[in-house]
Amino acid sequence: MSPEAWLIDESEDDQRLPFRQNPKELISLNKLAEIGILFWHLDAKKYDIEEELKKFQESKGFNYMDFLELSRGKGEDCEEKLKDFFLEHVHAEEEIRYCLEGGGYFDIRDKSDHWIRVWIKEGDMIVLPAGLHHRFSLDTSNHVKLIRFFVEELVWTSTNCSHEPSRWSSFKARMDS
Repeated sequence: MSPEAWLIDESEDDQRLPFRQNPKELISLNKLAEIGILFWHLDAKKYDIEEELKKFQESKGFNYMDFLELSRGKGEDCEEKLKDFFLEHVHAEEEIRYCLEGGGYFDIRDKSDHWIRVWIKEGDMIVLPAGLHHRFSLDTSNHVKLIRFFVEELVWTSTNCSHEPSRWSSFKARMDS
């Protein structure tokens, strides 16, 4: 099963909406792979015994994982995390998320500085390469439960991105490398 991905119609509306362009322009798995995004669909109900997941963890050297559950209306801490996750940011390491319940969107900058929206749902696992500009939002289900994978420690560090025109040169350099 391939992810649903499309160029988004940037809007100031509710970030949980699909923001599909009209006509909608779908993005292929090959196009996502060109910018370093990897994707799998596994059985989320059997994540603890899923052999493909175990092989993936071993091949990447992931020694740590945790669970992140986000639900709208479940307290200020959750709302604050959702605001932070929707700010455009980058990580120095890969970001790996495996969706066990619910759904959400990863908005990813492509090489032309356009937003691609990737919809992850139950069973979807996505790997974003280090340095990729992105943000995350719940979808209209208002709930997601994810497994996050880490190599060394349970550390999630992000750097928020500038919206100044000068950011383009560093962004382009990362995308071209």
